[in-house]
Amino acid sequence: MSRWQARAAGFGERVQARFAGVNPYVLDVLLAVASLGVALWTVWHDEGGWSWWVYALAAGTVLPLPWRRRAPFTVFALNGLASVLLSLAAHSVMPQLPLASVVAIYTVADRGREWQRWLMLALLVWGNVAGTKSVNGALFSLLTSVGAFVFGSVVRELRRLARVQAGRAEEVGRRAASDAARAVAEERARIAREMHDILAHAVSLMVIQAEAGPVVVRSDPDRAIRTFDTIADSGRDAMVQLRRVLGVLKEQGAGPELAPQPTLAELPAVVERVRESGLRVDLTVQEYGPADVQAAAYRIVQEALTNTVKHSGATRVAVRVAKVREALEVVVEDDGLGVPVSVTGVWSGGRGLVGIRERAAACGGRAEAGPGPDGRGFVVTATLPLGS
Repeated sequence: MSRWQARAAGFGERVQARFAGVNPYVLDVLLAVASLGVALWTVWHDEGGWSWWVYALAAGTVLPLPWRRRAPFTVFALNGLASVLLSLAAHSVMPQLPLASVVAIYTVADRGREWQRWLMLALLVWGNVAGTKSVNGALFSLLTSVGAFVFGSVVRELRRLARVQAGRAEEVGRRAASDAARAVAEERARIAREMHDILAHAVSLMVIQAEAGPVVVRSDPDRAIRTFDTIADSGRDAMVQLRRVLGVLKEQGAGPELAPQPTLAELPAVVERVRESGLRVDLTVQEYGPADVQAAAYRIVQEALTNTVKHSGATRVAVRVAKVREALEVVVEDDGLGVPVSVTGVWSGGRGLVGIRERAAACGGRAEAGPGPDGRGFVVTATLPLGS
C-alpha cells in the first residue's frame, strides 16, 4: 500500500470511527435532505418563476438517495432520468454542483458491479459532451462527474485492500495459533519421552536390584550392600533428571536451553548401573558430535539398555557409538532371546522403541530395531546426521 493510500485509509478509518454506531440509512436520509435543500433552493432563486412540477422534478433527482447502498445503479438511473427531464424542461434551474448526482455516481463507482461502473462512466462522458453546448460547461461537468467516479473507485480499492489485509491478518492469526498448538504438542511429546526414558530406565534397574537383594543378603552381604547402593544411586539419578525436566515447566519463559541435555560423556555411569544388575556391558564411544546429537544418542542407548534389562534375558550387550560417513551411528546389540516375528513378518516394538525412532527423526536421522542375525538377540541401530 502506497503512502497516499495509507493516508486515505487512515482518514477513512477516522471518519468511520466518528460515525460508528449510526445507522447508515439515517446518514443517507440526512444526505438526501441536504441535497433536496440545495435543489429546491436553486429552483426558488431562479428568475423563471417556475411552477410546482419543476420543484417536483428537482425533488425527484434527490428522493432515491436513501436507497443508494442497497441498489446503487438503480438510484443512479432514477437520478439521471430525473436530471435529464429537469434539464430539458428548465435547464437554468440545474445547480452548478448537482450534489445528488455526485453522490449517486460515487456510490456506483464504490459499490456497483463492474459492468455497472463502466457503463455509467461511458454514459457520463457521452452525456456531458453531447448535452452541454459550451466547452467550459462540458469540461466542468466532466470534472464533476468523472471526479466523483474516480473518488468512488479509490474508496472501492481501499476497501478491497482492507479486506485483503484483514484476510492476511486472520490467516497469520490462524497460523500463529496452529504453530503454538503444534509447539505445545511437540513439547508435551518431548517431555513425555524424557519422563519415559528416565523413569523406565531407573525403575527397571531398581526393580531388578530389589529382587536380587534378598537372594544374596545372607549368602553374600557385601554384594547385597552393593545392590542396595545401586538402587539408591539409580533413584538419586532419576530424581536429578526429573528435576531438570520439571524445571522447564516451572520456570516462566523457560526455553529449550533449560531442557535436560545429557551427553555421551555420561554414558559410562549408565553402563555401570546396568552392570550392577548382572548384565555384562561393553561400551565403545569413538565420536561425540553436537550437543543435540549427543543427547539423542544418550537417550537411545539408555532406552535400548532398559529394554535389554527388562525383556531380553541377555547376559551380554555391546554398545558402540562411532562416526560413519557424516553421521553418528549408535548400535546396541545383545545376545538375548530376541523377539517373535508376527505372521506378517513385520515387527514394530513397544512405546520405548517408538520413542527411539522419534528421537532419531528429530535429529534428521532414522532408527531401526529388530531381531539379530538368525533371530538371535536384539539389535537397535540409529543413524544421526552430524550436520555441517
